[in-house]
Amino acid sequence: MTQLTGARGRDSVARLTAPQSPARKGSLAGVLADPRVRLGAGTTVMLVTAIAARRHRVSRGEATAFRVVNGLPDALYPSAWIVMQLGTLGAAPAAAAVAWLAGDRKLAGRLLAGGTGTWAASKLVKRMVRRPRPATLLLGTHRRGPDATGLGYPSGHAGVAVALGAAALPHLGPAGRALTLAAVPTVGLTRVYVGAHLPLDTAGGAALGLAIDAALALVQESRWPTTRQGGSAAGNGACCPRRHPGPGSGKA
Repeated sequence: MTQLTGARGRDSVARLTAPQSPARKGSLAGVLADPRVRLGAGTTVMLVTAIAARRHRVSRGEATAFRVVNGLPDALYPSAWIVMQLGTLGAAPAAAAVAWLAGDRKLAGRLLAGGTGTWAASKLVKRMVRRPRPATLLLGTHRRGPDATGLGYPSGHAGVAVALGAAALPHLGPAGRALTLAAVPTVGLTRVYVGAHLPLDTAGGAALGLAIDAALALVQESRWPTTRQGGSAAGNGACCPRRHPGPGSGKA
């Protein structure tokens, strides 16, 4: 699998896919490396937040958290707007194009499918939950930039950002991972800051994106099985045992 970071990226992925020590397996990162765990966690969080959001009321804790972020200075808006673009629908084909140009077509397909799929799914869930935007539920909401239309739960921006970040993370070097881990949750915070979403909306959107990317990862695993070392079964000889030359074969 071609990596975005060249030889260094391949070494990084090799370390990720190598058999882990017991301590590593028991860590949070080791647990979340399993797409089945991510699918279950994302689905559970989305269902819990959807049930809470369907009541069409805002709890005291959610309102407090919203006002803390929404009440930040207006001077932050230009920077927030830039970060917010990482969760737009256009971010999916843009990220896929970068992966395609880097030679990783498998990742490009996953980015495109995950980003667009999350955006479309968020529209469907909105119609099911039908939670209004913050300005309808909370007085004194600061609305910045163009007014967000439609329904609130879940946040499509938060979902797209998580789906793209989860897919790309294993293919990035240390600096890229750190940047991604910082940018992805910030996208959700910017949507609260501009008054477009409540905290439950962004949590539900993030869970939706995580679940969809995990489902895509499972589909890819079923189509391109890998060994524990991370190589394809066909590509590394896992399907057919390699014959070792006998003592008299003349081969070193």
